[in-house]
Amino acid sequence: MQHVARKRFGQHFLSDHGIIDAIVRAISPEPGQHMVEIGPGLAALTQPLVERLGQLTVIELDRDLAHSLRKHPQLNVIESDVLRVNFTNIASKNGNSPPSKPALRVVGNLPYNISTPILFHLLDFVDVIQDQHFMLQKEVIDRMVAKPDTSDFSRLSVMLQWRYAMENILFVPPESFEPPPRVDSAVVRMTPVTAPPHMDVSILSELVQVAFSQRRKLLRHSLGRWLDVQKFTGVFDLQRRAQEVHVSEYVHLAQSLTAEVPN
Repeated sequence: MQHVARKRFGQHFLSDHGIIDAIVRAISPEPGQHMVEIGPGLAALTQPLVERLGQLTVIELDRDLAHSLRKHPQLNVIESDVLRVNFTNIASKNGNSPPSKPALRVVGNLPYNISTPILFHLLDFVDVIQDQHFMLQKEVIDRMVAKPDTSDFSRLSVMLQWRYAMENILFVPPESFEPPPRVDSAVVRMTPVTAPPHMDVSILSELVQVAFSQRRKLLRHSLGRWLDVQKFTGVFDLQRRAQEVHVSEYVHLAQSLTAEVPN
């Protein structure tokens, strides 16, 4: 029986073999690597990956698809909402407990309706992840890789770029899917930085959210007031808009605030 894409799961199944081959080449899977695929769907990407890897862990929410995937002996199927999955546990099952070095490679055609929550969820497990390759809505990837002082530079840009080196590696048109989405897609490569800055990430998240809450106004109207409440005693140029501030400056501010928080 042919599986019909379910709108509530945001399903669009990749069907262009040329695009599939290009994605697999970009991922460059090697035998024995521990890889996790999010949302394998009809296994268009799953099949060439497992052929090269030997074994593959897949996370699938759709019960019917998960049932079909379990018929493949080389697949370890986790039937779950990816937002509930503990990737540290998956890495530990690969022989490291806890993993002594990044153990997982994560790939997937992410459901576009929840792609940002998935990206933030994975941030909690970045220490056990070697790299990530995701197909996403092109508009989202444009924001992920955006440079400061551009219209696409956003909270998402800052919250990912402080922790990953990112590259937009492939354009994917709507006709590469069945059914075709109403948007262009792309593939992003995300590689965790090896020596991330030390800080309270919750402080960075809060200050960046405040900064971009009124992105058309100068920061003194938003972040400035927030810093006053935090009793910040340092120096930070608030005569700019949020998109004009570099990621490193947001990180330095978060580090300063972390240092000022009493133990």
